[in-house]
Amino acid sequence: MAHSSELLDCSICLQLLEEPVTTTCGHSFCRQCIERFWSSQAEGSSSCPQCRRTFRSRPALQKNIVLVGLVEDYRRTAAAGEDDDGYAGPGDVQCDICKGRRKKADMYCLVCLAFYCQTHLQPHFDVAPLKKHSLVQASTKVKEHICRRHDRRLEMFCRSDQQLLCPLCVLTHKAHDIVETKEEMVAKQSQVRRSQQETENRVTESVGELKELEKAAGSISDAAWEACDDFERQCGEHIRWYSHYLDEKCMEMRGKVGQLEKAGLDRTRSRRGQLERAVNRLKGLQHKLSQLSQTDDPVQFLQGFQALSDLLEFKGSEEKPDSSQELVSECKEKLTIMCTKEKALLFHQAAQKEFLRIPRNQNWKVSRKDICAGSRCE
Repeated sequence: MAHSSELLDCSICLQLLEEPVTTTCGHSFCRQCIERFWSSQAEGSSSCPQCRRTFRSRPALQKNIVLVGLVEDYRRTAAAGEDDDGYAGPGDVQCDICKGRRKKADMYCLVCLAFYCQTHLQPHFDVAPLKKHSLVQASTKVKEHICRRHDRRLEMFCRSDQQLLCPLCVLTHKAHDIVETKEEMVAKQSQVRRSQQETENRVTESVGELKELEKAAGSISDAAWEACDDFERQCGEHIRWYSHYLDEKCMEMRGKVGQLEKAGLDRTRSRRGQLERAVNRLKGLQHKLSQLSQTDDPVQFLQGFQALSDLLEFKGSEEKPDSSQELVSECKEKLTIMCTKEKALLFHQAAQKEFLRIPRNQNWKVSRKDICAGSRCE
């Protein structure tokens, strides 16, 4: 048979009755609770804490056999899992006030330094002095609010040492710049917002530069093969005189152009890799800053901020690599110089008829696809 736990609770400790006894007015309490209550009253004065009835002499407390049986029955029912509501399970934070089987804690008092379930938290809403206490959601991380050295609440922040302090720690930080944690959080939040904006700008800038590098790679390839096509057009004008010689020169030219293209593309791929890694790092920092900016708890915020403080320093003195336009211009210039030199050499050899001594290779063939495929495999 199951019973409502409220009917079996002691009105003094608000817990399930332990060794229940009954007074002459009919109310029942834990034996230790009622004896402790009477001991706190003036000598010779005894009253019922529930109905306030005053007794001329302290009543003899008799064990309530019926209540003992009901309590035991309720405990067996709860242990069997028929009434587990509100009790702490594996991994839950337990109430520090509960006796026996503890209930799940809902709040933590930063003044009392204790966890409370819903039942034992009620005095903090009803009793005037307790209403002034600071309550936070119960969690395993709430202990981070407490000074490990003095077991006091971390309420202050030393700007000189960048350290959280309790009231006793403050005594060892004399002449330091000390403020409340909330004030320091406000100051740090503005810095986080600036860092968020700067990170976002850096991400946008890097993504834009990645797009420019993609365009640069296309421009390099286009410039390389435009130069090659121009060279081949000029060769076509002389094909009647030295077709086999031009085949050999085209093979040589394609090899050189392919090398220049590969060098240019290798540079863009190298820079692309650097930028992608930078973007990934910045996005990771951006995510951490976003999480930090949404933290309402001052202690967790400042601890998280200190963990990220080294990452928030952006160095503007780093030497920036060549821009995409400079890279394209450099590659085009090299191609132009090489083509001019090769054309001059070609015409000189043609005038001297040196091409007649060049061995002919009737089976040789090279394509842009073959050169680029070899470049990308490296």
